[in-house]
Amino acid sequence: MIQTIDLRGTPKTPAALLAAVPRALTSVTSATDIAAELIDDVRARGKVALLDQAERLDRVRPEQVRVPDSDFADAVAELDPAVRAAVEETIRRVRLASAAQVPPMVTTTVDAGATITQRWQPVNRVGLYVPAGKAVYPSSVVMNVVPAQIAGVSSIALASPPQSRFGGRVHPTILAVAALLGVDEVYAMGGAGAIGALAYGVPDLGLEPVQIVTGPGNVYVAAAKRLVRGQAGIDSEAGPTDILVIADETADPLLVAADLVSQAEHDELAAAVLVTDSVALADAVSARLGVLAASTTHSERVTAALTGTQSAIVLVDDLLVAAGFSNAFGPEHLEIQTREPEVVLASIHNAGAIFLGAHSPVSLGDYSAGSNHVLPTGGQSRFSSALGAYTFLRPQQIVTYSREALRAVSANIAAFSDAENLPAHGDAVTARFAQD
Repeated sequence: MIQTIDLRGTPKTPAALLAAVPRALTSVTSATDIAAELIDDVRARGKVALLDQAERLDRVRPEQVRVPDSDFADAVAELDPAVRAAVEETIRRVRLASAAQVPPMVTTTVDAGATITQRWQPVNRVGLYVPAGKAVYPSSVVMNVVPAQIAGVSSIALASPPQSRFGGRVHPTILAVAALLGVDEVYAMGGAGAIGALAYGVPDLGLEPVQIVTGPGNVYVAAAKRLVRGQAGIDSEAGPTDILVIADETADPLLVAADLVSQAEHDELAAAVLVTDSVALADAVSARLGVLAASTTHSERVTAALTGTQSAIVLVDDLLVAAGFSNAFGPEHLEIQTREPEVVLASIHNAGAIFLGAHSPVSLGDYSAGSNHVLPTGGQSRFSSALGAYTFLRPQQIVTYSREALRAVSANIAAFSDAENLPAHGDAVTARFAQD
């Protein structure tokens, strides 16, 4: 059911490996025009545009875009106790992990009377997107909100698509988790239009623009985040999910297949890739994928993902090449199930999150590990990182020089300003000593 790409005996240059990477035919670029239309519509027509888009795309017209306060209390009261317990434990773990991502303020003395202080300042307001299309993601509420709170963000707006089965309201489980985290500014809006609304604001809703937009979503959400970048910052273009597993002959083919299926059930465009130097493992995983795909709840969706151009079993000569292929792929989720996973890890440079060993599946990171599951997709882990407290922080340098410390470098400043034909730069320094 899944394609096989045989790279054994072929050139192993980074360019050759990148060319062999399987990708979905539908890309963020292909969704850009539609996303732009939806964003422009929201900017032009505000609340009415959001309502019209909800009616057309979510098959329901919400009575209210901003969730009223009463809905939060009702949602918490109705939350399944087991789900609440799971949520609260995950909040605790993500808070611990996120706190480690806040750097301390550091002051460096470069000379007598001359210091540079590095501080990390949070943005004031953020917009967090929580998808709710093929599945509902209360876990994404936790993963978005907790790092922002740990960073010290004072104003949080959350958007999630209206649900037809709940009369156009945001899914009650998402509302309940938001309430447990103290977030009360929530909007029933989804897709590219919601991203535009967060970035530019919607005056007739009282929705103020945000400085950063974060959160996962479909290809249109990813395209919208690309489009609003510049008006607001973004975490990464977190579109359809992907998983890459590096495994050798010691891996359990059932566990490998189960992990591939677990991510394939997200979306028909999800990418599931196994890279191995073992033909026997490749054959065994392929056979088990067929069985699991046929029996899983979302069989049709899983089958579409596994048979898509973005999914494959890749045969390589050795695990060093496997690591090179993974670096070229830039996986959102990377699992390493080998005899010595730490050895393979030493050659890994690009990945959103890395799961070592047979007992660290991606599902653990999706929910309860304490790591963040909002990760760069589509190869963007080659230059982007997971969502974290640092996403909402800006490093700022505070320069403090005494009069004598400035005098000590005044000649250097004058030399630079003359070399760059910007003499006023030097004059701004020498003016301070004109009376000496």
